[in-house]
Amino acid sequence: MTKPEHALDLFARQFNCAQAVLAAYGPDEGLDEKRCLMLAAPFGGGIGRLGEACGAVTGAIMVLGLRHGAETTTDPRAKAAMYERVRDFVTRFKTRNQSIICRDLLGCDLSTPEGWQQAQDRKVHQTMCPKFVRDAAEILDAM
Repeated sequence: MTKPEHALDLFARQFNCAQAVLAAYGPDEGLDEKRCLMLAAPFGGGIGRLGEACGAVTGAIMVLGLRHGAETTTDPRAKAAMYERVRDFVTRFKTRNQSIICRDLLGCDLSTPEGWQQAQDRKVHQTMCPKFVRDAAEILDAM
């Protein structure tokens, strides 16, 4: 199973988008799946269902941190290089989806009762979110 397929499988099993992406990649980066699922749990729904940064995006950024995050403060070039990778990821995701903001991607605001109901009625978690999970994972693979 590829990493994008694994991420989609986790998402289909009702883990949020951030959990799905981080747990698909984290174990290869030294963070066990249980900790990945726990760490990414608050990031679903655009960070705590606030509709902000897409969970698939934040999960992928956490993966980039595991891969390239600086362990010390003595090398400012390492920090700059990591930030450049994040910007590269975001640019690629925006090229595919025009935004990284959950409410913009879904066309509804999960932070309001009306927006949450609209998301449920439109089944966005089943119809739209898998694409964002797959896109985030495919971009990580390409990077």
